[in-house]
Amino acid sequence: MSNPVCVDVRDVHKSFKRGIETVDVLNGLNLQVAENEFVSLMGPSGSGKTTLLNLIAGLDRPTSGEVIVQGERVSSMTETQLAAWRTRSVGFVFQFYNLLSVLTAYRNVELPLLLLPLSASERKKQVMTALDIVGLSDRVNHRPGQLSGGQQQRVGIARAIVTDPALLVADEPTGALDAKSADDILDLLGELRKSLKKTIIIVTHDPRAAERADREVHLDKGQLVSAR
Repeated sequence: MSNPVCVDVRDVHKSFKRGIETVDVLNGLNLQVAENEFVSLMGPSGSGKTTLLNLIAGLDRPTSGEVIVQGERVSSMTETQLAAWRTRSVGFVFQFYNLLSVLTAYRNVELPLLLLPLSASERKKQVMTALDIVGLSDRVNHRPGQLSGGQQQRVGIARAIVTDPALLVADEPTGALDAKSADDILDLLGELRKSLKKTIIIVTHDPRAAERADREVHLDKGQLVSAR
């Protein structure tokens, strides 16, 4: 790993209560992801992939162990610190886009910036830059219902990069797309990694998506079973 470490997951355990039963999802998992690396997380349903992604992104906390992203101990932050950290440090891409149907592409992409101390003109510059990067500067006033699935996912990616985070996390980003649109989205993620130096971690069941990554990490029963 020649680049500095971006994500460092150390001896992480995660369990949930289901009634009186305790369900162990992650069992002493260790993972390092370098800056500017593209990693795919694979494994059967219930293997802990999405749980791991959520811990790395600060959406959830480990039961024990540490999650460190760019030198910041995410697993020890308060809720207020976490919310601020997520806004500036992580971009999220979802399988079903998570766009607000009543808002235009422009307004959907602008949402994360409303949490930052920016003027309207600064927000506009960042939104238009993000939409231009994903090739949708001609669709700023379209609502999600007027866009194809692939275009909606591009809006989702523009929203993820609009605050210029170092880390992009994506949960099944091509899962709802046809093969051509999926390839286009994977091309775009690869380009973001190359041109904007993003670190990218995706959860996927799609071997074609996994092949685009520098490294495939396979989970089973809450542990890493192999890595390519």
